[in-house]
Amino acid sequence: MEQWEVSTCLGLTEAKENTCSQIVNRSCENLECYMVLTEAEKTAIGSICFLAGPITLLENALVLGVIAATASLRQRPSYLFIASLAFADVFASCFFTTSFLYFHLFCHNDGPTAYLFKLGGVTMAFTSSVGSLLLTALDRYLCIQQPSSYKVLLTRRRAVLSLLILWSATIFISFLPLMGWRCPTGLNPPCSLLFPYISQGYLACWTSFILVLLALILCAYALILWKAHRHESSMTSLQGAAGTGQARMRMDIRLARTFGLILLILVSCWLPTLSFMLADVSVVLTCAQQRAFAFCSTLCLVNSAVNPLLYALRCRELRVALLQLLQRLCEIGRCRKSTEALTPGLASTEDNNCDAITEDEMPRNRTTWLNSISEMVDNQEPNIRQ
Repeated sequence: MEQWEVSTCLGLTEAKENTCSQIVNRSCENLECYMVLTEAEKTAIGSICFLAGPITLLENALVLGVIAATASLRQRPSYLFIASLAFADVFASCFFTTSFLYFHLFCHNDGPTAYLFKLGGVTMAFTSSVGSLLLTALDRYLCIQQPSSYKVLLTRRRAVLSLLILWSATIFISFLPLMGWRCPTGLNPPCSLLFPYISQGYLACWTSFILVLLALILCAYALILWKAHRHESSMTSLQGAAGTGQARMRMDIRLARTFGLILLILVSCWLPTLSFMLADVSVVLTCAQQRAFAFCSTLCLVNSAVNPLLYALRCRELRVALLQLLQRLCEIGRCRKSTEALTPGLASTEDNNCDAITEDEMPRNRTTWLNSISEMVDNQEPNIRQ
């Protein structure tokens, strides 16, 4: 069976010219029209998936573990949104990597139901990821726009409700093709040339929806920068040019650098993929454009790998919680090791020390440099009110 699958995959590679000619003529009898990667491209894209997939899974699983193990972080709406982002990226690393490799590299042909279920999982993961990024951006905007009433406006209950709405809408939208909104002509026009069994109407709607979410994220960060610049300008005029503003970098400049990096990575990873999807709706894609789309789609997985570094591990409170969790695990391991080495009848001072260790006794090193947006706002809350 395995030899037959390998020979079939090799046969698909040898028949690539015939496949591309079928694409130009808009006739496609089976899924071979979508398996257009050469052997060199399979090696390159497979390497990206095998590297980025496990890294994305481990990073986001670590973030989820830290937030779940820390009671103070679980109560904060900001970290609930970060946990939702990490959860979506965990799904992305699993669904996208396995589905992409299974289809493009190992040349397995699934039926319409199985394929649409896998594609729905990938769509759900990436849609939830972008939606969580939007909730994070809105949280930061609300934090700096309404610092005095932030905790009243955005409670934990409202944050959980917004996440439930996000994930419910995402699941419904992602599995619409499986529920019936698929190409009526099988693999022939007006089917998409990027995704089998997907109608161009659904692809246009989903792409437009993601573009709207990205536009809202850009607007939220632009408003945050405008508010920060306005605040710093007013503070400079009150304190004078020779005040403390020269001793440290202005808050608006620091935010501009941070948000500039965030938005640059976000746009660089998503815009090429969405551009190919819009082109698929309006024009007939060539074989080379299909191969380029396969490479650009891996950038979405790279974005999921970068998200924990940009949104989670930059927060000082989460880093402190991570260090405390690691130290706690080391202490537990040391206690178990010392307990196993003792005879059951002997008392040990080490056991007493281990029993006395609590979370409150963990080191709590506080620094004056603030990383998270909420901490910046809390530190300057008396000055931002206008």
